[in-house]
Amino acid sequence: MDNRGLAADCYKQALRTDVYCYEAFESLIKYQMLTAAEEEELLTSLPIDSQCSSEEAEILLTLYESKLKKYHTPVLPKPNESKILYGNSNSLPNNKLLSSLNLTSHSLYTPIIPASISTPVVTRNNDKNIMKSNEAKKKSMPMDISSSNTLLMKLKNSLDLQVAEAERLYYNCDYQACNLLTEAVLKMDPYHDACLPIHISCQVELKQSNKLFTLGHNLVDLYPNLAIPWFAVGCYYYIIGKSDLARRYLSKATALDRLFGPAWLAYGHSFAIENEHDQAMAAYFKASQLMRGCHLPLLYIGLECGLTNNVNLAEKFFQQAQHIAPDDPFIMHEKGVIAFQNSQYETAEKHFREALERVKIIKKGIIPLKWCPLLNNLGHTCRKLKKYEDALEFHNKALLLAPQSAGTYSAIAFVYVLKNNHDEAVEWFHKALGLKRDDTFSTTMLNYVIEQLTEENDPYPDCPSEIPKYNIESKNTTKNASQTMAESRSMAVQSDNNGMSDMSMSIEATNSTT
Repeated sequence: MDNRGLAADCYKQALRTDVYCYEAFESLIKYQMLTAAEEEELLTSLPIDSQCSSEEAEILLTLYESKLKKYHTPVLPKPNESKILYGNSNSLPNNKLLSSLNLTSHSLYTPIIPASISTPVVTRNNDKNIMKSNEAKKKSMPMDISSSNTLLMKLKNSLDLQVAEAERLYYNCDYQACNLLTEAVLKMDPYHDACLPIHISCQVELKQSNKLFTLGHNLVDLYPNLAIPWFAVGCYYYIIGKSDLARRYLSKATALDRLFGPAWLAYGHSFAIENEHDQAMAAYFKASQLMRGCHLPLLYIGLECGLTNNVNLAEKFFQQAQHIAPDDPFIMHEKGVIAFQNSQYETAEKHFREALERVKIIKKGIIPLKWCPLLNNLGHTCRKLKKYEDALEFHNKALLLAPQSAGTYSAIAFVYVLKNNHDEAVEWFHKALGLKRDDTFSTTMLNYVIEQLTEENDPYPDCPSEIPKYNIESKNTTKNASQTMAESRSMAVQSDNNGMSDMSMSIEATNSTT
């Protein structure tokens, strides 16, 4: 019947009637029927205390909270969940189905104009090194935890909680740690259906095509009638650049399970990467109908509208996405890009700085590489506002994340040009061209700066500022005198030659008479 609103109401009633009805709760979460705020409201409205004992209520809340969305507000993990993970040696890297796929569909950065990010949302926890802190904390906490939370400690080997932790790391853009954790989970359960989508997404982000190829074929051999194997195969062809084959297998995944949101998003990305904006938006619109509680389809639709220069419509979709996930820094960044395109540089700087502050709350220390475009775009905006020192600071921070980015080098060089520091500009433009020889902007600007340097600098020390003026009339007089002397000399030589010829003729005549 495709009446998702009525289905959601029925699931809520079933869950309120029996809080142990996990199937109803899983359907609400799995198919993105509720927003993050609605999920929190539902969880607080459940009569858990009246239907469960205190110990059971604590365990049930811990398990349910681990399934909720992890991007609507960046906070620390729930206390109960943290206690379990800190005491769980199996949750370390060595020892809910994903609602969206993290696939970059467009270029993240251009030298002068800010580009757009098409990436997933960010998690609640604020430290990418949470697994390292777990190892330090578990040494001092297990005795206290085991004495006060005996029942909770029974969940320490729960793969569902470890998958929830991996999902949090994934949304935190900490793909390496997430991949290690998902691999550990899959070693214990090779076909964990809640872990596979996030593991596939991590491999897409890390460009691990060989592992994804093996995983996809193994899944196809075992579960050819499920959507997840064909989703994995489609993602493999996507990351190796074969969009046609990717669309073929992703389409098969959506045919087997038309409610599988990640396949619809990946299907849209396969069009977007080839700049086929209409087909991409059609796939994203379908995903938005199926995933009403997820803001990602709306974010991607707004992104496509921005790329087609439909700025007003893009801003409307970003507003709708922000209504679902108000604290998502990716939405803040995209709103800043739209403001930059409209030449509203102060507004753009505001959105960019808000996004950066949100990322810093989530990530302590060096932020992930995914946010390099945000730093560069902040640098571009500050340059437009003539805040050159701030622009250099942001570009240098971006350079720490991506030291081989030619665009960042050219952006720094351009700031030095505007500061009239042409010597530094030449050096940075040369670095940019060393990484990307066919960079038209760097080549053009380098020629311009070199011309400016030739005009500014003297060709040699003590070079006069003006060309010396010579007396042209005196030179002409001297030239005429020299010409007169030369003519007189030539005439004298000619007369001598004439005398010699007369004498020779007289001698010949004398000889003939004798």
